[in-house]
Amino acid sequence: MPKLSVIVPFYNVRQYAPDTLTSLRANARDDFEFILVDDCSTDATSEILARAERDLPGAVVVGHERNGGLATARNTGIDTARGDYLTFLDGDDWLAPGYFPQLLASIEELGCDFVRTDHVQCTGRARSIHRVPHGRRRTVMNPREAILPADRSTSVDYAYAWAGIYHRRLVDRGLLHFTDGLRTAEDRPWIWKLHREADSFAVVGLLGVHYRRGVATSLTQIGDVRQLDFVRAFDQVIEETARDAESAKLLPKAVRTYCAVMTHHLGSIERFEPDVARKLRSLCAAALKRMPQDVLAEVMDSMDVQRASALRRVRRRPGADRTGADRTVADRTVAV
Repeated sequence: MPKLSVIVPFYNVRQYAPDTLTSLRANARDDFEFILVDDCSTDATSEILARAERDLPGAVVVGHERNGGLATARNTGIDTARGDYLTFLDGDDWLAPGYFPQLLASIEELGCDFVRTDHVQCTGRARSIHRVPHGRRRTVMNPREAILPADRSTSVDYAYAWAGIYHRRLVDRGLLHFTDGLRTAEDRPWIWKLHREADSFAVVGLLGVHYRRGVATSLTQIGDVRQLDFVRAFDQVIEETARDAESAKLLPKAVRTYCAVMTHHLGSIERFEPDVARKLRSLCAAALKRMPQDVLAEVMDSMDVQRASALRRVRRRPGADRTGADRTVADRTVAV
C-alpha cells in the first residue's frame, strides 16, 4: 500500500502540465502514488496525462466524463487514494525536488492529523514567500485554537488545500472531502471544517509548493458566474459554524471573513459581465440578510469606513429580503 497519495486535478492546462509532471517525477518514491484527475479537458491535457501514466512512477489517471470543477475533481482523487497520508497539488503549479519526502517526514514525526506549510507564489517572473498566519512552528496544537482572533488573519484564512498533508483518518471521519460542485472558494468550508473538527495540527516552514498566480484560465481571473459560488461556500461556513457548541465565539470570525471576501468582489465588480454583476449585488444583499444580525452589526461597526459603507449600500438594495428567490439564483449558478 502507498504511504502517500498525491491528488492532482487537471483541466485545460496543457501549457503548464509538463512542468507539473516533471516536478512530480522529482518527488517520486516507490511508496508514493500520483492520482492525476482529468476533469474532462478539451485541449491536449488528456494526451499529456496519458503519456504521464506510462512515464511517471506511481501515476494513476482518472478521467471525468464531464467537467465537475476543482472540488469534485479533488473528491474523485480522495475516493481513489490508497495512501496512509494524502496531499494535493493543482495541475498548473509545481514542486521543489524532494519536497514530498520532507513533508511526509514532518507529519510522521509530529504524529498529528494534518500539517500546514508555507508556499512560494509565482506571478510571471516574480517570486514571493507566503507563510501560514500562525506563529508557532512544529508544535502540535488543537486546530480549533488557531481560528481566532476574529480581527486578524489566522490559519483558517490560509485555505490552500495543497499547502499541507493530511492523515487518512480525516477521510475516515468525513473531514477531508470538499463540497461537491463548488467552482470557487471550495477551500473555505473545507478549512473551517478541519479546524473545527480535527483533533490536532501543526505548522512547518517547508517551502516546496510553487503556486502559479495570474493564470489566464484560472477562475480567479475570469469574471463569470462561477465566481459567485463564493456565496454558497461562505453560507456553508456560517451555517456549520452556527451549529458549533462554541458558535458565539467563532461566528464573529466567520462573518468578518465573509464580509471581507464580499467587499473584495464588490470592489472589483467591473471585471464581471453586466448580468453577473447584478447577480453579485443581489446575492450579497440576500446573504447579508441571512447572517446573524447582531454579529453582523458588530462586525460592520469594526470595519473601515469604505468597506462598511459598501456593505450598507448593498444591504439596502430593493428586494434584498427575498431570501428564498436569491437562494434559488445561487443554486442555479453552480450548474452553469
